[in-house]
Amino acid sequence: MSALTVDHSGTGHEWDDVVRIWEETDAPEGCKVEIIEGIVTVSPPPSDEHNDTAEQLHRRLYSVIPEDWGVYQTLGVALQQSAGLYMPDLVVMPRSRLSQGPDGRTAAEDAELVVEITSKSNANHDRVTKTHGYAKAGVPLYLLLDPWHSGRPTATLYGEPEHGTYRVLGTVEYGEKLTLPAPFDLEIDTGSFPVR
Repeated sequence: MSALTVDHSGTGHEWDDVVRIWEETDAPEGCKVEIIEGIVTVSPPPSDEHNDTAEQLHRRLYSVIPEDWGVYQTLGVALQQSAGLYMPDLVVMPRSRLSQGPDGRTAAEDAELVVEITSKSNANHDRVTKTHGYAKAGVPLYLLLDPWHSGRPTATLYGEPEHGTYRVLGTVEYGEKLTLPAPFDLEIDTGSFPVR
């Protein structure tokens, strides 16, 4: 992962400057370009295992969400209070909330569920920075799928955000089942997710 920083000259336009750099970043096809803690970051394209996990969960989510909701794989969500613009692996939200945030961008707080699948190059961002950012934005549910967790792949569901902190609703090792609560009421069998 590489990072581009912006000069914080105190002009009051720092966020606009970072967003402009983000918009103008010419990353190779398939790379993920995000703003994390005010820094533009570029991550390499996800692995086949990563994409397979996202696709499996994507398919399962469509079986339980309302007709007017969507599951999005390349949707950037704005977290201005955390100086962030993240691109979660999956975002579940009503279609009516798309592009309703600041500057016509989708606001993270409009999501019902975000899912991040760690990669070797970005695991810490997903485990720490994004967990805090999503909680601070008030995203009701955050599912962290972590095939790189200390040799023991895990799935952790966070919820009940309060003051920028989540409560852990459940953690299982891959191979076990984890249930997403209402409005999903979905049991996820993590045993089908690939690991390296």
